[in-house]
Amino acid sequence: MSNQTYTGAEILLKSLVEEGVKEIFGYPGGVILTVYEALYNQDKIKHYLVRHEQAAVHAAEGYARVTGKCGVALVTSGPGACNTVTGIANAYYDGYPIVVLTGQVGLNQIGNDAFQEADVVGITRSCCKHNYLVKDVKDLQRIIKEAFHIATTGKPGPVVIDLPKDVLTQKTAFNYPKTVKLAGYNPNYKGHPIQISKALKMLSEAHRPIIISGGGVLMSGAYDELFKIANYLKIPVAHTLMGTGTFPSNSPLNLGMLGMHGNFWANHAVSHADVIFALGTRFNDRITGCLQRFARDAHVIHVDIDPCSISKNVKADIPIVGDVKNVLGCMIDDYEKNKPNIYEVDKIKWLEQIDEWRQKRAIPKCPSDKLSAITVINKLYEMTKDLDPVVCTEVGQHQMWTAQLFKFNKPRKLITSGGLGTMGFGFPAAMGVCAAMPDKTVLNIAGDGSIQMNIQELATCVDYNFKVINCVIDNGYLGMVRQWQEKLFNKHYSQTKISHPDFVKLAESYGALGIRVEKEEEIEPAIKKALEAKVPVIIDFVVEGCEMVYPWVLAGEPLTKVLLSNDC
Repeated sequence: MSNQTYTGAEILLKSLVEEGVKEIFGYPGGVILTVYEALYNQDKIKHYLVRHEQAAVHAAEGYARVTGKCGVALVTSGPGACNTVTGIANAYYDGYPIVVLTGQVGLNQIGNDAFQEADVVGITRSCCKHNYLVKDVKDLQRIIKEAFHIATTGKPGPVVIDLPKDVLTQKTAFNYPKTVKLAGYNPNYKGHPIQISKALKMLSEAHRPIIISGGGVLMSGAYDELFKIANYLKIPVAHTLMGTGTFPSNSPLNLGMLGMHGNFWANHAVSHADVIFALGTRFNDRITGCLQRFARDAHVIHVDIDPCSISKNVKADIPIVGDVKNVLGCMIDDYEKNKPNIYEVDKIKWLEQIDEWRQKRAIPKCPSDKLSAITVINKLYEMTKDLDPVVCTEVGQHQMWTAQLFKFNKPRKLITSGGLGTMGFGFPAAMGVCAAMPDKTVLNIAGDGSIQMNIQELATCVDYNFKVINCVIDNGYLGMVRQWQEKLFNKHYSQTKISHPDFVKLAESYGALGIRVEKEEEIEPAIKKALEAKVPVIIDFVVEGCEMVYPWVLAGEPLTKVLLSNDC
């Protein structure tokens, strides 16, 4: 064993290398400078300098979403740490693994209102999976090992490590632990075999079954198992926003997205099902509508690795705590061994009924002769689908149109904020995608409101040649909020008309490419030019201001009450 000792800052980086970390996103500051000095003296970790700490965390999450690995963000104390909270909460609600490293004042200054002090542990306690305040350099290696273990196991999520500056200068030997053992933390991956057999029997005997595929299917990598069990049992599959891409969109069993802006037929299928097989979803309000009237005649089989998610919102008749991939694998083995009768005639009738509901579609209607946002997003899909792009979004109308109009046959291709609904997420998340996959076509579909939340990251993209193509749906409003005001608040558009800079000149001022599109015939040349560009791009699509997203289930209404047009 070597007698050599290292500073806490050096140990931090050596520990990250042990965890396989090759990229981090961050922003320096006074108390964290020892770490940046250590970064300067090594060559195994690439650091990307963002322009705002929130963007660092979103970029780390974007990296995690496309790779399945743990993303890492590094910031300083006080305001730097506080600026990470939105990003931490976003990763927490959508369940993605990141480790956020925050600077902290010295241990003897904590609680004394020192310059740039903030109670990071207290502030982040409610929006992360776990957090640590390191009090001794000898604990640092163990804490980092535990942090990555907690972030990536069970239901993934963010872990925060608060690093006092004196801990970063203290020295100790480096002996990175090989294993982790945490009392009280032992996620159950297998699922109970008796419960799985009960579930298979119920699904086989069901007359009107449906599968809801959530984000847990994506995180567990259960795509092949889901496809196999759905086809074995002849069960249609609807997905949540977070479950996009977990079941091939070209399969006849795919019902697409359900919920507030989901397909009419998917919502009716769920509402009239006799058995719901819910995989890796927490049944949030966006997919249930009025909870008291949600699928009242259905028996519910709920699979989730997080026991707290089961029966939290919708009571499960057969709860199964376990990893979706493992549970479905066991169910497939059971089916192949015993070949249960699946009531095929009834299931064919059920699929025929769903096909009748498929005829009820939203009727998009642009209220003027101006460019339609739906036309723009349709054209984006048609011109990029063969490039296998990663599509990031901000939050709002453009997000829902993207989820509806893009066809995703693979997972990890739609990067969007679901649970928290964070405006400003998409652009920095796209940077994380570019860092992970530098040769990939990366789109960020944004609104003119949400793009301004983190538009300063154009500088980061130019510095590192992240060729993000920002497609701004420029309607002059906070579009989704304006839509609610039109329908629910007598067209009182209070504080939703928004101004913005000249996006073309702004892009050029950063050294990026700016393009403006105002007519339908300009769409295709603009997209082609953007795809050929060697720099980041903003395309300013100037569209009609009052276009609406349909289908639409108003908040508090049941899923069967679906608005399909302005005339509803």
